[in-house]
Amino acid sequence: MTFRPTTLERAYQLAQSGACRTVGDVKQALKTEGYERIQDALYGSTITSALRKLCQENWISPPETAEL
Repeated sequence: MTFRPTTLERAYQLAQSGACRTVGDVKQALKTEGYERIQDALYGSTITSALRKLCQENWISPPETAEL
């Protein structure tokens, strides 16, 4: 049996991973991973603010590609 984190747990993981720049990016990643009822799980200013802060602190910009 495999463990799948809840929508809220996965949102925090994504925000801390450095892959998401905004809360919108987190929500899009959750949708891509097949999570449902994302708006319900991430409702509220406290959660949104916490995710926004984590995204800003951990975001890693992709390396720029040199044009040939």
